[in-house]
Amino acid sequence: MCEPLPKEKTMELRKKHIGPSCKVFFAKDPIKIVRAKGQYMYDERGERYLDCINNVAHVGHSHPEVTKAAVKQMELLNTNSRFLHDNLVQYAERLTATLPEKLSVCYFVNSGSEANDLALRLARQYTGHEDVITLDSAYHGHVTSLIDISPYKFQQLGKEAKKDFVHVAPSPDIYRGEYREDHPDPGAAYAKEVYDIIAEAHKNNRKIAAFIAESMQSCGGQIIPPPGYFKKVADYVHEAGGVFIADEVQVGFGRVGKHFWSFQLQGEDFSPDIVTMGKPIGNGHPMSCVVTTKVIAEAFGATGLEYFNTFGGNPVSCAIGMAVMDIIEKEDLRGNAVSVGNYLVELLNELKERHPMIGDIRLKQKRILLSADGPHRNVLKFKPPMCFTKEDVKTVVDEIDEYLTVMEEVAGNKTKIITNGNKRKVSFNISLKFEHNFCCAEYKVVFAFLTFAKCSLFHFSDYSTSELLNIHALIINTNAPGVPPEWLWHVTVHLHFLHFVYNCQGGTWRVLW
Repeated sequence: MCEPLPKEKTMELRKKHIGPSCKVFFAKDPIKIVRAKGQYMYDERGERYLDCINNVAHVGHSHPEVTKAAVKQMELLNTNSRFLHDNLVQYAERLTATLPEKLSVCYFVNSGSEANDLALRLARQYTGHEDVITLDSAYHGHVTSLIDISPYKFQQLGKEAKKDFVHVAPSPDIYRGEYREDHPDPGAAYAKEVYDIIAEAHKNNRKIAAFIAESMQSCGGQIIPPPGYFKKVADYVHEAGGVFIADEVQVGFGRVGKHFWSFQLQGEDFSPDIVTMGKPIGNGHPMSCVVTTKVIAEAFGATGLEYFNTFGGNPVSCAIGMAVMDIIEKEDLRGNAVSVGNYLVELLNELKERHPMIGDIRLKQKRILLSADGPHRNVLKFKPPMCFTKEDVKTVVDEIDEYLTVMEEVAGNKTKIITNGNKRKVSFNISLKFEHNFCCAEYKVVFAFLTFAKCSLFHFSDYSTSELLNIHALIINTNAPGVPPEWLWHVTVHLHFLHFVYNCQGGTWRVLW
């Protein structure tokens, strides 16, 4: 084990030797984590942090049973998967036992990106088609084939970045989307959008290989699909000769409590053709898996081209995977997800009554969603280790309550505004004192949320600053990269029904009261 370095030295070496596109949390003052146990992480000074974001340590950091399984197998054997070994087949048998019967064939790989990339290969080989339907703001991985089908990524590169074989369907968001909770059947309405995309593709002589979606959209805003949506989409895709890929990389392995897989929330009449899994599968150990049907696997093998992955399904990885499944069952972590999750949503609903800036609380047991992701960067993802307790929940909610209270006190609830793009409520327009390099300690966590905000640009060239103070509902969207500096423009950060408004001219930030 290496000797620990001072934090400054670690940062210096990272800047020197690690690619600049590889980011860390809280980049200006990153937290240096040196050890972790259960749901707690510790920095180099011994400060303890409650981990609410790391859904990789699924059954808890440094779980002794996971460590024991890894060490025991490592001391005995680790090798590539071309050798016959019990761990591989026993783990595959256990995994497939949690899935619908038709999903019976496994391919073990090392990351969620590898899994989704392989899923695309399987789909294209089986169907003989190329095109993929994905959801708006979806993210499926970092390899080239997946950036192509991840609007969350390729939209950052401009409109021309979308490939011709990619078709983007609206996210089935019943809170902010076109078809909302008051729609008689939002699932059918959103599925019809996919049907229309398929019809348009066929007009252009394009053929659909796959529809891919996270079973609950994560980076896209923690969207829970409405009932019936997946089944109707799958029917349309199958009619077009394509397959349905359920991405469970972030949301699988019991995180939704009642079910082992999030796609099972859609009902027993729905079953995907391919399921991908990763992140929590190894509790921090790099491993993942693709599970599919026998007929798709046979079509993939019919090319005569061998599929091989050096480390995928190695004995140590499979031993760790089985240990994770043992712990989920033995410690009843799915039951814990239900009881702790229900308690959390109870406290958050109480919080919502006190803080009008909270727009929606979405619960599927352990995945509670408030605010710093999604298309507007206004959704707080809450994805702790599954061993999270009710005491931990109380701590988190009390902290959120304190931060929201501070934000409201600082803002002073100055004016009223109709929130852009939201037809449901009239709420507050809060203008917040903000400096570009704001570092006031007591507001540090609050502005950590705002730092990641995805800003929208609104052009008000026809109005003076004083007139703008009285114009709260007139918002004109523009797609203007490189706005001329003489334009008067606004950056608006959306936090559900709240707008934090700043006037930006000449690179300086000023408050608009």
